[in-house]
Amino acid sequence: MIKTFSTAEKQETAVLVALITPQQSAGQANEYLEELAFLAETSGAKTIKFFTQKLEKPDIRTFVGKGKLDEIKNYVKASEADMVIFDDDLTPSQVRNLERELEVKILDRSLLILNIFSLRAKTAQAKAQVELAQYQYLLPRLTRMWSHLSKQKGGIGMRGPGEKELETDRRIVRDKISLLREKLDKIEKQSETRRKHRDRMVRVALVGYTNVGKSTIMQMLSKADVFAEDKLFATVDSTVRKVVVNQIPFLLTDTVGFIRKLPHTLVECFKSTLDEISEADILLHVVDVSHPACHEQIEIVDGTLAEIGAGDKPTLMVYNKVDALPDNYLEEAPLNEMEESEQAAQEADPVWINLNAFREERKEGVEKVFISALKKVNIQEMRKQVFELVADKHYTIFPNYLKNEVY
Repeated sequence: MIKTFSTAEKQETAVLVALITPQQSAGQANEYLEELAFLAETSGAKTIKFFTQKLEKPDIRTFVGKGKLDEIKNYVKASEADMVIFDDDLTPSQVRNLERELEVKILDRSLLILNIFSLRAKTAQAKAQVELAQYQYLLPRLTRMWSHLSKQKGGIGMRGPGEKELETDRRIVRDKISLLREKLDKIEKQSETRRKHRDRMVRVALVGYTNVGKSTIMQMLSKADVFAEDKLFATVDSTVRKVVVNQIPFLLTDTVGFIRKLPHTLVECFKSTLDEISEADILLHVVDVSHPACHEQIEIVDGTLAEIGAGDKPTLMVYNKVDALPDNYLEEAPLNEMEESEQAAQEADPVWINLNAFREERKEGVEKVFISALKKVNIQEMRKQVFELVADKHYTIFPNYLKNEVY
């Protein structure tokens, strides 16, 4: 009998930690941990436990207090967890202290996001952007993370007189950062040249929080084979496709999704990718209307757009995933006909709180459409609104272009 052995790697397990502070309520902390668990899953790890602690501010040594640290340590040992992930950025000294105490891998939110970006990056530009962000993140943390760089040095003339290993490591990383910046400058010049050739075409960019359905909408509007998956940061590289609606051509761009606490190094390194947004004529802001925190997600996206100088562009709000909402989600329920218990439950339900806010927004005249990209609900109305926005811009470029009202 021939023995067979499985080559599949054992899935790593993770324990997640967040703080409840005056700036972050218990509800927010748990919601952020749910998102952190989704990030961990996207990165390939299985979450087995959440830990929260109420503190005025993070402990300067170990982020959490001594009692909570002992509790986490005991659980990690009993469960044989592979790593502990913290929902906020850790200082180099905190990481060192936590590794010494817990004796497992320690990650923070930024490092986890960087890891996902490195897995998702496909083009040379995206790979260089992510690698640059990783080096910038790791530079102040060399004392614990870069012992393996010693393999890249050695030999005659590599170390200067009296130069320490850590100083050599820092020089190697700074050199790599300089080389990556030069590489990205060359790629950016090529990207600028490509964008100049598009100046006579209307440009539309899909923006939004990560995992709200932008790539699915891109597939639907462009009829192109664009990668879409129910995971965070399924799209890292910008994808541009030519779309023709009603005989009017325009360029549609699918961009990287935003997320709360996005590492600043990624925003900086993805500047050329984000330029696709800042140079667009029209934005389609896609929102997961079924998410309990969708209004906060909208604020995060709006804040990032303002940061890159794209906050005042003509925008169509595309509220996606209506198939996941209760029936009659946009109809005002007469409160006097509802049972008090049902009314109280709805008033406390984040989804219904959001829906009541959406009802108010419908009265403000903001350009919006409610759809389900997955179930193909109200897609024709979305196409019509997109066409109207594109046509208005197109006719300013080509005022004598023949208007056509067929959708």
